[in-house]
Amino acid sequence: MIVCVCHRVSDKTIARCAQQGAGFDELQLEHGVATQCGKCEPSARQIWAECQPSGRLAHLMRATAPSHTRG
Repeated sequence: MIVCVCHRVSDKTIARCAQQGAGFDELQLEHGVATQCGKCEPSARQIWAECQPSGRLAHLMRATAPSHTRG
C-alpha cells in the first residue's frame, strides 16, 4: 500500500528500511517520506516503529498473512 502519495513510497519500502536499521531521518532523506505535505508522517512513523529490528513485525505479518476463502 502506498503510504506517502507525494513521493510514492509504500509500506513495504518503509518496513524494509526499518528492518535494515535505518532511522526515520534516513528514510526521509533517501525516499522523501513526510517531507512534502506531511500527511503520511503518522502512518509512516507507525510502520517504521513496528518494523524496527528490536520490535515486533506486526505490520508485515498482517500484510503477508494468507487470506482464507470459503469455497
